Amino acid sequence: MRNYVILAGTAAALSACGGAGPETIGSTAPAGTVGPGSGTNAATDIYAQFANPVDAKSYKGVGGTQRLTYTTDNRVTQGQQGLTYSANASTVRDSAIDIAYDPRDAIFTLTIADAKSGAGTTVRFQDPAQRTNFGGTTEPQWGTPNLAQLPAGAAANRNVNYLQSGGGNPTSLYGQSGTGFVDPGNSTTPPDGMPGSSYTAYSFFYEKPGSTTKYVSFAGYVANTVSFANVMAGTETLTQDSWTLERGAFAYGALTNNSAVPTSGSASYTGSMLGTMVFNPTLDDSVKKSTYFQWLTGTSTLSVNFASKQVGLAVDGFVLDPQYDRYTTPSITVPGGATFSGSGSALIDLVGKGGFTGTFQSFAFKNGATTLPVAVAGSSIDGAFYGPAAEEAGGGFRVVGGVPDQRVDIVGAFTGKK
Repeated sequence: MRNYVILAGTAAALSACGGAGPETIGSTAPAGTVGPGSGTNAATDIYAQFANPVDAKSYKGVGGTQRLTYTTDNRVTQGQQGLTYSANASTVRDSAIDIAYDPRDAIFTLTIADAKSGAGTTVRFQDPAQRTNFGGTTEPQWGTPNLAQLPAGAAANRNVNYLQSGGGNPTSLYGQSGTGFVDPGNSTTPPDGMPGSSYTAYSFFYEKPGSTTKYVSFAGYVANTVSFANVMAGTETLTQDSWTLERGAFAYGALTNNSAVPTSGSASYTGSMLGTMVFNPTLDDSVKKSTYFQWLTGTSTLSVNFASKQVGLAVDGFVLDPQYDRYTTPSITVPGGATFSGSGSALIDLVGKGGFTGTFQSFAFKNGATTLPVAVAGSSIDGAFYGPAAEEAGGGFRVVGGVPDQRVDIVGAFTGKK
C-alpha cells in the first residue's frame, strides 16, 4: 500500500537522518566546531582551502550531464512513450557546471546550465536538514547511488556526503516539493502520486575533499521531476506519469597554474571514477526494452609523460542496479554487479585547452563469460591538473555507441593523485 503525504506548492528542505557523523566539505572539522574552516590556524591559500575552506569559493565541474524525458501509464506493455534523450560532456574551459561552497553558513549551491544536454537547475542547499544519508527512515531519493554499499568485489566508498532539496519524506510533512498527494518513495522505490500531483527533488553528492585527494574531488547529481495525471485513450481512463530525469558526474577542484605543470618526467595518478549511463541496444528488436539510468563506480589510472605530453587513461569498475520507474517492465541488458573497463589517450595542451584532451579507444562490459563491447562512435576525455604542483589530476569523459538503433551513452568523471 502506498503512503501519500500532502505536498505544498513550494520547495522546502528534506528532513535528514543522522547516523554517519557530521558532514563537512573536507575530511575533518576543527575540534569544537560544526563546520570546516573555523580554526584560527586555517590556511587561506586556494589549495589548502579546497579541503579546509575559510572563504566562499566556486569551482567549475568537468564531466557530463544527461537528460531523459518520457511518459508511462498503467498499460505497462506500452512501455515508455514520447521519449527524448540528450547528453553533453563539458571541457575544462567550457563548463556548464558550477559548485559553490560558503563555509560561513556551510551552504552548497549547485548550478547546472547545460544548453547542449538541456540539463539545468540552480539549487541552494541552505537548510542543515538537507544533509542526508542512507540507512534511516529518510534516505536520498530514487536513483541516488549508495556508494558505501556496492556489489561484491567493489570497494565501498564511505567518504561520500549526500544533500537533497525537495522530494519529501513519507513520515513527515516537512521538506516536500510539488503539489497534491505524493508518496516520494525512497532510494530504490520511485515516487508515486495521486492524479493532479507532482514531485520534484534534487540530490547532490560528493567525495569529501581531503579524504582521498586534497585538491580535486568528484561529485554527482540526480534531478527527478514527475507529474501524475489521468488521461483518456479512447474510452479508457489511464493513469499516466510524466518523467523528467537528469543525471550527472563531474570532477572539480583547485587547478594547477600552467607554469607549475611539469614539462619533463612522468607520473602515474590513481584514484576514483563515477559515471552514469543509458545502455539500450534493443531499439531494432521485435521486443524492445526500456531506457533507464545506471551508475558506474570504480577506479581510474592516469599515466602522464610530461615531456612528450602523452596521457593514457584507464577506468575499471562495477555497474550498479538499473533505476526502473513504476510502469517499466524490468529488462536488464547490463545487470548490476557486471564489470566494465575502458582505455583512452590524450594530449596535454595547457595553452589551448587548459589541460589535456583525447578519446577512448575501447570500452566494454563483462557479465560472467559474456562480454559486451561498446562500438565507440564518439568519445571525449577532458582533464586537468590540480594542486600547487600538479600533485593530482581529474576530469570528465563521454563514450557514445555507434550501432544503429541503439542508445548507448556513458558520461563520467575521474580523479587521481600521484
